[in-house]
Amino acid sequence: MDLQFSVDEKRCIGCGECAADCPYGIIAMTGDRPRIVEVRQERCIGCQHCLAVCSTGALSIGGFDPGGSIPLAGNLPSAQQLAVLMQGRRSVRRYSGEPVSGEEISFLLETVAHAPTGVNNRQVLFTVIDDPEVMEDLRRTTYSTLDTMIREGRIPPGMDLFTAMIADAVTSGRDHIFRGAPHLLIVSGPADCPSAEVDCHIALSYFELLAAAMGLGTLWSGLAKWALTRVAPHLLRRLGVPESHEIGYMMVFGRPAVTYHRTVQRRNLHVNRVSFLIPG
Repeated sequence: MDLQFSVDEKRCIGCGECAADCPYGIIAMTGDRPRIVEVRQERCIGCQHCLAVCSTGALSIGGFDPGGSIPLAGNLPSAQQLAVLMQGRRSVRRYSGEPVSGEEISFLLETVAHAPTGVNNRQVLFTVIDDPEVMEDLRRTTYSTLDTMIREGRIPPGMDLFTAMIADAVTSGRDHIFRGAPHLLIVSGPADCPSAEVDCHIALSYFELLAAAMGLGTLWSGLAKWALTRVAPHLLRRLGVPESHEIGYMMVFGRPAVTYHRTVQRRNLHVNRVSFLIPG
């Protein structure tokens, strides 16, 4: 296994941080220089902690040039700025007809690809509808399919509320499932991944916060997930989602047709602070 590990001798200061921070002990110090422990190199999960922790940019792994990474010093938001973003984020259910540009969607997805995954397996699949015409086709197909299934009595039991909402959508034209959004993101992962569902939820949380910072609206759509997984899963195949994948969740997004001007206020903070262990 070639890790493409290299150290710039002129830049390396022999601090040993790369070896100390390696999760699987793949790097060890020989004198004042790091090296790969050959008998352990198969354990490498490609996390690049070693590249990130090197203060002088002396270390490369996987063929990546540390000069291509973004320095963190001076480029991070303040804790207060991030807190306002998190508190000010809203679930958006009203969208303008203006689509999000391809460049913005690519920026979102390429950034969110940095979200953590179990043992850095990085197998999360982002199925995105970036063309509003394709989104409209999915919208029509979904409602038509569900309407037929309702009339034929083929909706799974225990979904009466869902059935009522779909019936109202068909008769009134209100889009309860996709909320008129021009885009849909489905995040999935191979069912045999160490933590497929959790990986998907983390990625969507990253996506939602970055989208909010860009002035975009998002909504975790439980109705879309129910419709496309529990009622009409064949539509997922038409979207190219592998049958072997576990669906984490679905999110509609787009440019909001509503503006929120302030954060809300909460009183329902639930905290369990542990000061001692309860006798077992």
